[in-house]
Amino acid sequence: MKKLLGLLFLGVFAVLLAACSDQGDEGIAEPEVTEDGKTVITIAYKDDGPSSEASVKYYDALEVALKEHRDLDIDFNIVEIAQGDYAEKLNLLLYSGEIPDIIYFQGSDEQIAAQGLLEDLTPYIEGSEYLKDILYEHNVTRLENYPYLLWVKPINHKVPVVRTDFIDQLTASESLLANPTPENYKAFFQEMVDKGLSEYGITVAGDIAELDFIFNRAFGVTSTWLDDGNGGYVYKKVSDAEKEKLAFYAKLYADGLLDKQYLTKQWDVKEDDFYTNKAGVIVGTNGKVIDLYNTRTVAVNGESAQLTVLPSASGVSSGYAATSVTKEPRGLAISSQSANKNIAFEILDFLASPEGMKFDLLGYEGEQYNIENNEIVLTDKFYSEWFSRFWEPQTVNLETPLSSETPLLSPPGQASTNAVVDTYVADNDFTIPEEYFSQWDAMENLYKEYAADIITGKMSIDEFDTFVEEWYSAGGEDITKLANETIK
Repeated sequence: MKKLLGLLFLGVFAVLLAACSDQGDEGIAEPEVTEDGKTVITIAYKDDGPSSEASVKYYDALEVALKEHRDLDIDFNIVEIAQGDYAEKLNLLLYSGEIPDIIYFQGSDEQIAAQGLLEDLTPYIEGSEYLKDILYEHNVTRLENYPYLLWVKPINHKVPVVRTDFIDQLTASESLLANPTPENYKAFFQEMVDKGLSEYGITVAGDIAELDFIFNRAFGVTSTWLDDGNGGYVYKKVSDAEKEKLAFYAKLYADGLLDKQYLTKQWDVKEDDFYTNKAGVIVGTNGKVIDLYNTRTVAVNGESAQLTVLPSASGVSSGYAATSVTKEPRGLAISSQSANKNIAFEILDFLASPEGMKFDLLGYEGEQYNIENNEIVLTDKFYSEWFSRFWEPQTVNLETPLSSETPLLSPPGQASTNAVVDTYVADNDFTIPEEYFSQWDAMENLYKEYAADIITGKMSIDEFDTFVEEWYSAGGEDITKLANETIK
């Protein structure tokens, strides 16, 4: 019944959105101006709202910066999004007919875009003063494929890290760093356990997705769809390369090198296991997350415990993961119904300028940073409290230089981002059509069940062949045919 009601809701939603988009220019609202002549820009952003003092302070300060540096008189109207699933609550807002000028999406944007309610950002970016110059390679490709969402941040991949003082105590470190094959990784884990540095080599939370960032490409799982040797494609999770990888994971598990509790482990317990040295290696998102892991590890274990980023495993190939470029999975959009589209984009472009970056990346002078000897010195409040709401380019242009004593990221945090950016490759995945959703979910769940049973020894690796047969029977034939028709 719940699913039926959801489908009915979406159907009514689509009709109403189509009616709105069919109005063309007539559907565009009149510009709203305050009594003192400021242009009202409505923005919907996750975790921001008029009830949040931090949010109000941020947008008030942004108004001042826009007036000072762009002579724009803006009055931000921050939309309060109800607590709960953000994508769902945002859709309820849009369904009510209230469509903000600037909208942050974290899913559920494609239906809105399909109704013509999101602006194509291509001409705006091409004519921008700053934004076009800070895009990552993956941003460019994603915008070519889906020009409605913009999210200028490094690729979010996972990288393995280990305490530097552990590396210094292990003879296997030299081989691992010089030639990080799966077997050299296994030897590295084994020596950590044998020397009592940790109870097991590596921990992950809930499934093997984090392990895959290290080992997928080494075993030949280099993209979502692999060359089948006959001019076609085979899904990575039913490939011979996947079978070989799962057999390796099963060895790690059987030898006590992979956390025996990984299937039920929550992320906070996983992290605590690393800080207390139950696990020798942890996998975390590059950048800020690795920064946090480093800060906490040093706080618990001392300065010598600063983290070292480990390389991805190498073999058939190397690199942490292929990156999906079908579209941005989250990001900012401009409403096609907005009366202030050009102003809305000018705000986004300002945030890519040196003045905009100084504010959005660094915070408030006297709180998150100070100016000392003509350099920006970040404070403890920057590291403990501040986050960038908008862009995080790899190269940051600031009129006043940032002190080398207080970098935006710690050395491990920056090294993790550099490692991911340096090994970037685009994936060949594609958006699964809606009519295949239920089949696809069932097929993915089937994989998870077999993978877990094989790794934990409940099934022989030979049962992988049975899984492949079941996968194709559960809808894999249709999806594989679609892939071979879609991928060029």
